Amino acid sequence: MKTILFIEDESALQKTLGDILKTEGYETIPALDGETGLKMARTKKPDLILLDLILPKMHGFDVLKKLKQDEETKDIPVIVLTNLESIEEVDRAIELGATTYLIKAYYGLKEVVKKIKKALGE
Repeated sequence: MKTILFIEDESALQKTLGDILKTEGYETIPALDGETGLKMARTKKPDLILLDLILPKMHGFDVLKKLKQDEETKDIPVIVLTNLESIEEVDRAIELGATTYLIKAYYGLKEVVKKIKKALGE
């Protein structure tokens, strides 16, 4: 079973998407802030990380940067799932190593699951 670390401070979205991913056969690891998410990525070694950018304790861009600089986590695909939609933010996330950048308002949960499967090569 593949594991997905979901770094997101909205607990309702954590739960909803977590439940959907569970029905799709994934184990989800929730993290409600950037610092916890970074620690979980290093200790749990998930198959994929879903990352919000606006987070308590550590901004998502800082989390992404540290993930991609760390030998142990640099190869984990990261899908940014956020409300930030400026082209500068999209470009910055991709430059820092994000696999995909999804704007929450434009993607339904089923579409997010499709993007996760694609990033995992399924």
